[in-house]
Amino acid sequence: MRLVLTGNYAAAYAAKAAKVEVVSAYPITPQTQVVEKLSEFIERGEMNARYIRVESEHSAMAACIGAAMAGARVFTATSAHGLIYMSEMLWWAAGARLPIVMGVITRAMAPPWSIWSDHCDLLSLRDIGWIIYFCENAQEVFDTIIQAYKVAENEEVLLPAMVGWDAFQTSHTAEPVDVLSPDEVSKYLPPRRPLPYVIDFERPFTHGSLCYPDRYMEFRYLMDLSMSKAKKAIVEADEEYGDLFGRKYGGVLEKYLCEDAEIAVVTMGVLSGDARYAVDILRKEGYKVGLVRLRVVRPFPSSELKKELKSKKLVCVIDRNISIGRGGILGTEIKALLKNSSANVVNVVAGIGGRDVSYEDIVNIVKRSLDLVEKGEVPEYMWYGIDKEYVVKAVGEYYEPPAL
Repeated sequence: MRLVLTGNYAAAYAAKAAKVEVVSAYPITPQTQVVEKLSEFIERGEMNARYIRVESEHSAMAACIGAAMAGARVFTATSAHGLIYMSEMLWWAAGARLPIVMGVITRAMAPPWSIWSDHCDLLSLRDIGWIIYFCENAQEVFDTIIQAYKVAENEEVLLPAMVGWDAFQTSHTAEPVDVLSPDEVSKYLPPRRPLPYVIDFERPFTHGSLCYPDRYMEFRYLMDLSMSKAKKAIVEADEEYGDLFGRKYGGVLEKYLCEDAEIAVVTMGVLSGDARYAVDILRKEGYKVGLVRLRVVRPFPSSELKKELKSKKLVCVIDRNISIGRGGILGTEIKALLKNSSANVVNVVAGIGGRDVSYEDIVNIVKRSLDLVEKGEVPEYMWYGIDKEYVVKAVGEYYEPPAL
């Protein structure tokens, strides 16, 4: 069935198609449409699920944890301050090895208040043990939520999964989406199998109790081991989905015109569409440019990225996030990955707080980065699109990150 859906509505239809049994969430802009639509489905009897109303995001994740421990397939969604508010419970969900799937509509953190997209909220929680996907458009949101259940519920993995997409540009933009029915999806995603540690009133036991130093580290080791196994599961789930339904996304990475590329642009999320068009323009101008889109941030696709990027003349990583004082988060990880290669990595911070980054901007970023490489003046990182006059008025000077 083909429908015109926003990214948020695509997420709700995906949860319905996956036969989610429990939804618990608290509304926050720009996530609200997701849970509104799910509540409509449940109220109308179109979805055999329970909607648990709560007073906060912290309680929403607590309810999801309880439902998942009872054996239900669970979905929630949040954004920005809601995500950070529930962060304590996100650690519990990961440590308890519960295959919850959560939509994260990325939004800039306050202050100052912003409801527009950047990726700092989601990426600030990249190390807690959740699988992290990031989608480019509404169709991928629909497909990835279904795939995320396949991976999270894999008994070799058993970790929760976040599926991210950009505020407004993806969440509220409507486009044609191929929507699968629950019956179609059941061929790919069977009902969740009961786990040996689910709540059983006939055999009660304690969950999450005190663990002494002689055992705690092993719990984290086992999570790390499962996260490493998740990479294979992600690739296999994507391939199987493609075989059944005709759509797949490259597993952990999606590549565009990379075969002969000397320059690679690395992006994540909705900027990738403009980056793809920018690559086409640069190709027409004679530049051998390709695009690498990160679809999965955790597990980090280290070997795949290294294989693709190590021989490039220039790797231009465009980060829609900032680790204050360090640069872009993805750029920092990719620089560490390629430190012993010949690749020159230029990390560009752009699009923070919903600032537009057009295909023209990406063309300019690539050309400027190439110029810096040829001059031997590669900076640790650089900001793109800053209003320098405003900064000078505010603090009296404009600071450029120093060259390496």
